[in-house]
Amino acid sequence: MGNLFKVISWFIGFCLLVFLIRYPIDKSEGSWNTWSLPLAGKTVVIDPGHGGADGGAVGSDDTLEKDIALSVSQQLQNYLQQGGALVYMTREADEDLADDDISSLSKRKSQDIRRRIEMIEQKEADFFISIHLNAIPSTRWHGAQSFYNPASPESERLAKMVQSEIIRNLENTKRTALPIRNVYLMKHTGAPGALVEIGFLSNVHERELLKTTEYQQKMAASIYEGVLRYVSEEDSP
Repeated sequence: MGNLFKVISWFIGFCLLVFLIRYPIDKSEGSWNTWSLPLAGKTVVIDPGHGGADGGAVGSDDTLEKDIALSVSQQLQNYLQQGGALVYMTREADEDLADDDISSLSKRKSQDIRRRIEMIEQKEADFFISIHLNAIPSTRWHGAQSFYNPASPESERLAKMVQSEIIRNLENTKRTALPIRNVYLMKHTGAPGALVEIGFLSNVHERELLKTTEYQQKMAASIYEGVLRYVSEEDSP
């Protein structure tokens, strides 16, 4: 009986020793897994274009740019958060950032865009993504395209990587990332950023694609993969 008690005591002590040794390892590994997320430590602002009284581009079936831009932005937000980023949205509903008592659309748009810039600066974003859609009189044009401020090399690098992933994943455009000089948001924001025109509402086929959840998810995933390349190559030796 005494020997059995000694064996049991030894076994319990051994198990306790293993636990005490293993616990800090497990705890450390859990912490390591958290911080090894690809976008951990990054702050990103997503800017869904337009909102509220400003519907943006309009398709022939009255599809509005503001609605699809918000939907894709929300899906992109999910991807970025899963990657470990701290993500802010300039708008999270069908609204703009202007004061309620401003009735003039032009004044609302002016205040709205200034406040989007202020938010990007206040959140100290590492970079931002602005989501828009196109519509022009001709129905033949199609394809997503990314733009950047030519005065910012980092913006150029981000836009080119996002556009590269859109081309690779969606396989429906050969458009390349281009500099753009006349977009107020891009000119007056200090952080690197890319403006992504995700398609043409004036093209019937592309418009119908853009209205589907599946295509919106593919677009958001492509932008996310471009962001991952931008961050991972930035961190490479």
